Amino acid sequence: MMRYLRYAFLAALGIILISVSLANVQSVELKLMPDALAELLGFNLSASLPLFLVVLGGVAAGLVIGFLWEWLREHKHRRDATVKKTEVRKLEREVKKLKKKQNEGKDDVLAILDEAS
Repeated sequence: MMRYLRYAFLAALGIILISVSLANVQSVELKLMPDALAELLGFNLSASLPLFLVVLGGVAAGLVIGFLWEWLREHKHRRDATVKKTEVRKLEREVKKLKKKQNEGKDDVLAILDEAS
């Protein structure tokens, strides 16, 4: 059921994006700097693009910047988790070694029962 809802939502989103794109095909000019600053420096880069590309490109750039920002912000937590995972593995190996040493010379069945508890 949830899969069909997801497909319906994605289809509706696609139809909306396509209709917005078709409604905004007029060309807009993007300039790197304001005209006054461009006159002072002597150059100004500009590009003429359809409006829907500007809007959708801005949304996509915002998403990418947000994901990167969040990834960098969570780096400390991922590093701590890795350190703790390594420490847990080391301690598990040590416990296994100690149990083996403790059960040395005992009957195999009793050693297995001790390890289970």
